[in-house]
Amino acid sequence: MLLTLDLNDPRPLHEQVADAVRRAIGAGDIAPGDRLPPARDLAHALGVNANTVLRSLRDLRDEGLLEFRRGRGVSVLRRPDGREALRARVRDLLDEAAGYGLTADDVVALVKDLGKDFGKDPSKETA
Repeated sequence: MLLTLDLNDPRPLHEQVADAVRRAIGAGDIAPGDRLPPARDLAHALGVNANTVLRSLRDLRDEGLLEFRRGRGVSVLRRPDGREALRARVRDLLDEAAGYGLTADDVVALVKDLGKDFGKDPSKETA
């Protein structure tokens, strides 16, 4: 499991760690039933304090994604709801768009424009 943090992200580290674990679960890198490495190992790999990782894991437990079992560590209960997982990413996108002077309506229009070709097979297009 490879987790990374964005050093330029202004959000608190515990939120970034939770998002990284959430993304790994959502992407299938970590499946329901899998055990996570110890918090100390995750903290070392990410270059953060172990308490930061523990706070993130507790947040994910409270969301119902992780299960803590004494003597057995932390394991994944379920994958995150796709809509809920995207909510945080869309919020970040809107924040970034605002930095460029774009409104939410501008972003919606851009998504609709890009969505027109989403899922189309280019080999089946006619000239």
